[in-house]
Amino acid sequence: MNTLFDKIWDKHVVQVVDDGPTQLYIDRLYCHEVTSPQAFTGMRKRGLRCFRPEQIVCMPDHNTPTHDQDKPIVDPVSKKQVDTLEKNAKDFGLTYFGMMSPDNGIIHVVGPEKGLSLPGMTIVCGDSHTSTHGAVGAVAFGIGTSEVEMVMASQCILQQKPKSMRININGTLQKCVTAKDVALYLMAQLTTSGATGYFVEYAGEVVRNMSMEGRLTLCNLSIEMGARGGFVAPDEVTFEYLKGREYAPVGDDWEKAVAEWRQLRSDDDAVFDKELTFDAADIEPRITYGTNPGMGIGITECVPMGVSADGEADKGFAKALAYMGFRPGQSLIGEKVDYVFLGACTNGRIEDFRAFASVVRGRKKAPEVTAWLVPGSWAVERQIREEGLDVVLRDSGFEIRQPGCSACLAMNDDKIPAGKLCVSTSNRNFEGRQGPGARTILASPLVAAAAAVTGVITDPREWDN
Repeated sequence: MNTLFDKIWDKHVVQVVDDGPTQLYIDRLYCHEVTSPQAFTGMRKRGLRCFRPEQIVCMPDHNTPTHDQDKPIVDPVSKKQVDTLEKNAKDFGLTYFGMMSPDNGIIHVVGPEKGLSLPGMTIVCGDSHTSTHGAVGAVAFGIGTSEVEMVMASQCILQQKPKSMRININGTLQKCVTAKDVALYLMAQLTTSGATGYFVEYAGEVVRNMSMEGRLTLCNLSIEMGARGGFVAPDEVTFEYLKGREYAPVGDDWEKAVAEWRQLRSDDDAVFDKELTFDAADIEPRITYGTNPGMGIGITECVPMGVSADGEADKGFAKALAYMGFRPGQSLIGEKVDYVFLGACTNGRIEDFRAFASVVRGRKKAPEVTAWLVPGSWAVERQIREEGLDVVLRDSGFEIRQPGCSACLAMNDDKIPAGKLCVSTSNRNFEGRQGPGARTILASPLVAAAAAVTGVITDPREWDN
């Protein structure tokens, strides 16, 4: 009667503190340049070395520029953070994938694509979107900087065990509806706090039929519902994706691992603390209209009126619309777009570039739109070129930038100017998230591509090839 979450969690329990947290063993720690410096400083002050350095992987991604990476970083803050991570990784004997390394990219893209993230693992990183790695059937979640230090020193962490939730999405997705749309739909239904305190298992026909890239997108956005993390039980899609990856088991070890991974599923009679079921037929291509990811609508719907059941106006809703420059009851189709961003740990994978290219093929970028197309890793960049997608995109007026977090957040050069409207495939649309005063609409690669060629918010079903 155990859920898959119970099975993975319980296998990693070292001890349970009476009336306190669980000491949980961690299989993999990822470190980037933003949340690790204080942890390394703490280790030095206490004269400690990393307990199991082979299980820690470091790479810069948030502060890396997406052009001229072979040259010194111009921004002094970004340069210091990236240089500090390189020095820390060297001093502590950790695996480091630096800028311009063929292994570099966004940490939540590189981990799965290199087979560093595997089914049944516990995975942490000082980054909320660590939930991405749950797509391979791992328990993965973000932690704070002091907890990063805890894992470095002991390969363990103190955690309260979350409750379990299963979200079933049944049926067949409509044309041009992607995993990103599914996630945005779930956020609107549950709100940004609806899964607080839970670890979510995604299930149902829609999830079973998703590619690994789609599952990575879905799990990436779990945190935006307030969940501690999200994951998908490993299956043939998982095994096919991981087979042959650099750090995946090989030979007899692979066969043994797959046999064990096949057992990683919730029991048929497992009881979840909460279970929800949704119908794929209710989901159309989605966009956000406000300043949190839960403020979203189907692309053919209008902005809500922002009035509660008792007839009172929602002040937060009004503030969000004032920031975005929208009004209640407004349709956003035809709204002028200034920037389009394809990338981030949410939608920076090869499938996302294929989707974007499928819309813009044979068409031209709207001249008034600035488009940033940023692969999630150098491996993705290489595959884009191998498949000739770079030619398709270049012929349509687009340029491929170098890998990094880019315009997902305002920690590097790729900032959206104040007042400009960006259709973004990233994960957050908070005020100033993409730059001071920037206005963000979250959407799928298909919606982003349609906006890039028309210069306005456009239903991609009108442009589907």
